[in-house]
Amino acid sequence: MARKAFYSFHYKLDNWRASQVRNIGAIEGNASISDNDWEEVKKGGDKAIQNWIDNQLKGRSCTIVLIGEETAGRKWIKYEMEKSWNQSKGVLGIYIHNLKDRDGNQSSKGKNPFDDFTLNGKKLSSIVKAYDPPYTTSVNVYNYIKENIESWVQKAIEIRNSN
Repeated sequence: MARKAFYSFHYKLDNWRASQVRNIGAIEGNASISDNDWEEVKKGGDKAIQNWIDNQLKGRSCTIVLIGEETAGRKWIKYEMEKSWNQSKGVLGIYIHNLKDRDGNQSSKGKNPFDDFTLNGKKLSSIVKAYDPPYTTSVNVYNYIKENIESWVQKAIEIRNSN
């Protein structure tokens, strides 16, 4: 059975990289949103964004945070992680900085966004896994994610169920 996941990422910087991961197809993900659609959602303000996120999270068993150079500390990514954890969804991170963007560029590795949260006095990063593919070539990074994403999602759900 394919798991259903919500993908959390920095839209402006990482939407190309995120679409590569979402298109792997091993995990059913949230529907992609175009630049124009996202601009419409944002025009509605914080409440509209929150409602859109809340609706996207419905029926998902896991949230996959795609970690780029500037993912950590972003308001809505923090909201998505916290909401997912509080709804007992599996949560995991995948570093995507070595995937190429549409211009063929890679980026610098970003900070672990799970360092920003504590749970019972422990950083969430000590509980939630953030996977960093051990390759620098975009094709190898993609293949590594493709080969492992299903097991990472399953592990995230098991971790959440035990915490």
